[in-house]
Amino acid sequence: MFVHTVFFWLKPDVSPTARAALLQDCRQLLEKIPTVQQIWAGTPVPSPRPVVDGSYAVGLTVIFADAAGHDGYQDHPLHLEFIARHKAIWQRVQVYDFAS
Repeated sequence: MFVHTVFFWLKPDVSPTARAALLQDCRQLLEKIPTVQQIWAGTPVPSPRPVVDGSYAVGLTVIFADAAGHDGYQDHPLHLEFIARHKAIWQRVQVYDFAS
């Protein structure tokens, strides 16, 4: 299994509508990519624990069968469309990938 987790920090002036569109496309556009086995997207949960980083705006986790599935996802037209639609609102993007 290949786990791909992405955290998005948005520019300060991003509207709630643009944030909602990003979340919707995480869930509905990216899930259409054939190599995606499971996908989750959401916003941070407030926590008083100092080890929890809730500074991001949207988190995304995508599960693939293997690294080849992930690599196909990266070049898939729907993933490229997702980036083109939303990259203007991103201030920072951080990715964590691991295999299980």
